[in-house]
Amino acid sequence: MSFTLGLVGARGHVGGELARLLAGHDDLRLTRAASRQGVGDPLRAHLTDAPADIVLEDMSPETVASWPVDAVVLALPNGLAAAYADALDARGPVLVDLSADYRFDPAWAYGLPERHRAQIRGARRIANPGCYATGIQLGVAPLLELLAGPPQAFGVSGYSGAGTTPSPRNDPERLRDNLMPYALTGHLHEREASHHLGHAVRFVPHVAPFFRGITLTITLPLARSLERAELLERYRSVYADEPLVRVTSDIPEVRDVAGRHDVTIGGLHVDDRHAVVVVTLDNLLKGAASQALQNLNLALGLPERQGVPRDPEPAGP
Repeated sequence: MSFTLGLVGARGHVGGELARLLAGHDDLRLTRAASRQGVGDPLRAHLTDAPADIVLEDMSPETVASWPVDAVVLALPNGLAAAYADALDARGPVLVDLSADYRFDPAWAYGLPERHRAQIRGARRIANPGCYATGIQLGVAPLLELLAGPPQAFGVSGYSGAGTTPSPRNDPERLRDNLMPYALTGHLHEREASHHLGHAVRFVPHVAPFFRGITLTITLPLARSLERAELLERYRSVYADEPLVRVTSDIPEVRDVAGRHDVTIGGLHVDDRHAVVVVTLDNLLKGAASQALQNLNLALGLPERQGVPRDPEPAGP
């Protein structure tokens, strides 16, 4: 059975990635698209992989609510989703929101398949997780029962994570030869990860001169000593059957993550009662578009990985 999808925010970084993934999906077709700019343009003028017959429409909630589609993805900045959720009847199309607007709302399924797959299956409203929050949760979850305090996460993202609206955090000249810390306390993804893990975490984000990718170095205080072999086996066991999580004993590097759909968890060192885990992911893919496609597949009863290409084995050092 095939399904149709409408995309709101089609010209942004994440909207573009999702449109490219949908071009390779056998059972989910992009049929409508809306954007703040370029209304009336063929979508293909902005995204070469887009279907030839799609014209960009205005992104008013009324327009989107009129679309005869099976699912809608909102790829919009924070704070804009409510008008669309109100306009789209809960019995209507599946709605996946890529913003943070509903990530704390228990009426919405939280779209991290590795931890909430059962709730996502058949859901009509899905809040896609944040990119950093995805990496933090997957890095911390296997050790939750052993934690003796809040894990500390040092995160660095490429500047695509700052979106397309010009700011110092996506200005290549400002970032040249630079590493920019921001949101030193209370970052949204710190609150999101803490909420969904049920355990406090501490997180400080930074933005770097590369375009895409995230690396997180997470230090986890432990209630008991742990050998490295046990640590590695614990992560491998938890994620053995997860299609988009890869566990390695090596330290993953952010240069290898661009364009990959999986999360890599590695390093996995222990010093007495502290474990250190390194997590890398592409913020535009598993941190957003690939995860949204996982969620759409689960909600629509399709194979979870359908339309998400298989990553090649990473190159060696």
